[in-house]
Amino acid sequence: MAKIKFDLETAMLDYIHKHPNSSSREIHEGLGNIVAFATVKRTINLLFEKNLITLIGRGKATKYALSKAFDILVPIEIETYFEKEIDERKIKETFNFSLIKDTLKNVLIFTKNEAEKLSNLQHQFSANIAKLSVTEFNKEFERLVIDLSWKSSQIEGNTYSLLETERLLKEKETAAGKTKDEAVMLLNHKEALDFILANPDYISPLAVSRIEDIHSLLIDGLGIDRNIRNRRVGISGTNYKPLDNEFQIKEALEDLCLLINSRESIFDKSFLVLVLLSYIQPFSDGNKRTARIISNAILIHHKYCPISFRTVDSIDYKKAMLVFYEQNNISAFKKIFIEQFEFAVKTYF
Repeated sequence: MAKIKFDLETAMLDYIHKHPNSSSREIHEGLGNIVAFATVKRTINLLFEKNLITLIGRGKATKYALSKAFDILVPIEIETYFEKEIDERKIKETFNFSLIKDTLKNVLIFTKNEAEKLSNLQHQFSANIAKLSVTEFNKEFERLVIDLSWKSSQIEGNTYSLLETERLLKEKETAAGKTKDEAVMLLNHKEALDFILANPDYISPLAVSRIEDIHSLLIDGLGIDRNIRNRRVGISGTNYKPLDNEFQIKEALEDLCLLINSRESIFDKSFLVLVLLSYIQPFSDGNKRTARIISNAILIHHKYCPISFRTVDSIDYKKAMLVFYEQNNISAFKKIFIEQFEFAVKTYF
């Protein structure tokens, strides 16, 4: 049944794309009456709820067209997308200036069902921590810090195992055969997360200087330049080219802060920081690490469950990020975010 539903949604979106401003009856007939008219009506409602189509007119005169958020939200099949090699994919190669300033301002990131799921999970988290003492809470937070430090570093190529990471962060014991930088990267994650727990209001409201401060904690002792970069950077696996002008980068960061501070949904704030800070690539290195920590800082500030990303596959994470770089599409990364929030609520605290 799920496959039929997915295929019908795709067929309807394709028809509306080719025939904008079509009525429900025209869509039904245009698809060849392959399903009942009532099914088409129900699917239209689903597509509208997912913010993939928009309504024009009222009553019997209602027409349908793809929404402005369609390209951002429409599901993309990751494996199919990456069947094409890097130079074969048709992508947005340069930074999309309107994405943060205009497009994302009025986009509902999560559907009604997704938002309800996240909200219910958050209620479960709140109920769980209400039963914990301060000592018990700190013990659970320490467990999450170990997992997040390990996974965030692993995504960046760090070869420490989870057990080795726990030994390092708890006992300051380095692993044999590993580089000093790998240990420093992990210890910096703990330093940044401990700072946020001790100063939960630090990133609210979000400001460029606060982003730079968190980045500085994460790259301390690693020979990475602090503050906004003033030179070009490349990203492995894609032809997307981030901004290379220091003043434009700072402006993009300021726009990001304005967007985040204007959103009411805590999940929107956390998610948008996660993808957009990585997209802007404001620093010479450590961008995705900074994005993951600030995303969690927003959750912690609002007493939401932080996310460790422990069970996400590093390759899946990178692919979802590449799809956002190349298509400005959040579907794959949104799936990761929801799954990892659910894992965190059911695993910690």
